[in-house]
Amino acid sequence: MSDKWRLVLLSFLMLFVELALIRWTGSNIVYLSYFSNFVLLGSFLGIGLGFLRARARRDLFPWAPVALALLVLFVLVFPVEIRRAGGGVLYYGALESSGPPRALTLTVIFIAVAATMTFIGEGVARTFGRFRPLEAYRLDLVGSLLGVAAFSAISLLRLPPVAWGLVAAAVFVLLLGRRVTAFAAVALVGVVVMLTIESVQANTSWSPYYKITVHRKNGGHGPPEISVNGIPHQVVLPSVRNPLYARPYERTAPGVSKDRVLIVGAGTGNDVAIALARGARHVDAVEIDPRLYQLGKQLHPDHPYADPRVKAHITDGRAFLERTHRHYDRILLALPDSLTLVAGQSSLRLESYLFTKQGIAAMRDHLAPGGVFAMYNYYREQWLIDRYGHTLAQAFHRPPCVDSFGGQGRLAVLTTSIDSRSLRCGHVWRSATSPPPAAATDDHPFPYLLHRGIPGFYLATILLILLASLVAIRVGAGPLRPMVGYGDLFCMGAAFLLLETKSVVQFALLFGTTWFVNALVFGGILVTVLLAVETARRVRLPSPGALYGLLLAALALAYVVPPDDLLSLSLGVRFVVATAITFLPVFIANLVFSQRFADTASSTTAFGANLLGAMVGGLLEYLSLITGYRALIILVALLYVLAFLLGRRHLRPGLASRDEAAEPELAHAS
Repeated sequence: MSDKWRLVLLSFLMLFVELALIRWTGSNIVYLSYFSNFVLLGSFLGIGLGFLRARARRDLFPWAPVALALLVLFVLVFPVEIRRAGGGVLYYGALESSGPPRALTLTVIFIAVAATMTFIGEGVARTFGRFRPLEAYRLDLVGSLLGVAAFSAISLLRLPPVAWGLVAAAVFVLLLGRRVTAFAAVALVGVVVMLTIESVQANTSWSPYYKITVHRKNGGHGPPEISVNGIPHQVVLPSVRNPLYARPYERTAPGVSKDRVLIVGAGTGNDVAIALARGARHVDAVEIDPRLYQLGKQLHPDHPYADPRVKAHITDGRAFLERTHRHYDRILLALPDSLTLVAGQSSLRLESYLFTKQGIAAMRDHLAPGGVFAMYNYYREQWLIDRYGHTLAQAFHRPPCVDSFGGQGRLAVLTTSIDSRSLRCGHVWRSATSPPPAAATDDHPFPYLLHRGIPGFYLATILLILLASLVAIRVGAGPLRPMVGYGDLFCMGAAFLLLETKSVVQFALLFGTTWFVNALVFGGILVTVLLAVETARRVRLPSPGALYGLLLAALALAYVVPPDDLLSLSLGVRFVVATAITFLPVFIANLVFSQRFADTASSTTAFGANLLGAMVGGLLEYLSLITGYRALIILVALLYVLAFLLGRRHLRPGLASRDEAAEPELAHAS
């Protein structure tokens, strides 16, 4: 195999395994459904260490299959199924936990992920160093793009874990060739066998978001109960057994039309069945997860999705509202609790944009005259009910009706309307929390966070990660002195990770928080970076100062145009404008990076410093819990200014194909 193909395959493997671990570990370790970037941070640390070890005497890449097998074994032997509520930030419900303690589980996962990605990253780095810097970076990007495409295809086809295990094992065999040791062979077979056993478990299936399990109690005669990622999620019940779902209809005054109904979070169809039983003539049922919709078609005793009055939409609820011009007599926000985070953001859940002030206003604007809005769920904390009550009071200019079941902070229904004559309230909401928690916004879409701030667990975790990273770098890669000269690239890595996060979040708001939108954004970012590298290789670039000036101007543009302002545009125009505003800073930032990276004396050390900077950027992302996402652009600008100051002595006006003048850095295995 030529070195070019080898580097492409290694980069493919590196990103593919990283994405697979983020997706798969969260399906078995419930903590990781709520701390998805924990695995991402471990990956960046590991890959950065791998690049810093590129000149080490001992090559660890052949041991990567063993590290991966041990990680898979730990996750399958010690799964965590838990629901828990904290006082200031909600992660789970209130059921009993199972599995090892959180601190132990997260520590082992972080170390295991970092070790696995260190071994894989070292394999990439040793080949990376055989090329001129920009040529190596270009091939790395091509492989990464293929990795995103392959993993997106697995998500599209809803394949079980054995699919990614087979792909990873096949690529390992191609890359190791004759260097496949007995340990590596046994490890690869073990990974495939373990994932096969998990994949063929009875009543288990996979969606782009969840590991879904269906089970019945009472010897198989009870109603179907659905768990996602080890968390009880839905029970499929006939309409006559759903008093909670019927309450919004009981709070509607006689004579109010119920013809056209929109249900956001339709799931397996309980809410749809109730709407049909109450006389709806047309129901738009919006559900983000295609597998949950399929299970509803198969298992629901009332067969609501087979009714010709129902039209299902497999998409994000907020995105549907932005695309439709219909008005409804009733809009129901029906238990939309995703129980998982959007990949790549620290605390943004799939349903977060439904509960913001702007999201509620969008639903209000889609009500017909006299229309009624209702939302219900197991809210777990009184302050969360008060936050939503306060949000509805602001949007509809009156406090909503409230019905609670099982005591305060448990099951609750909030019902309201612009027209007070449409309601027949039993109890009017009054906040038990003083003052009531502020409404979540599109810029700060964290409804499950009581106050702006970083919870203590996050702070402790961040400090421990930083400490562990410093120790790991010192022990695994030697003295830190070689990285000192690449402080500017370190800052660029931190800034770019935040820029990438802001891009994904913005597109999630504008086009939906679906896995497909995320995949398109990640792919678009990689294509943009690749275009920047090709431009740097072929075009004489302006001076570094001019490029940094253009970058700050592009960031300023992204800051002064809030994403909310783009929601009023038509879909096509919105896409063009959002793409220009989002990807222009990405393109210029990578012109800056390429110009600097082309001159590095040690491309692997420089790239390692950049990757470790990205890990720090992942930690800085938690500042969005305080500031919101828009303010991250200011932090990005400050980091690029710091990069300019730290690297000023290295920068000279760009040359066409600068990397052609650089000497290749050969990595030696011994």
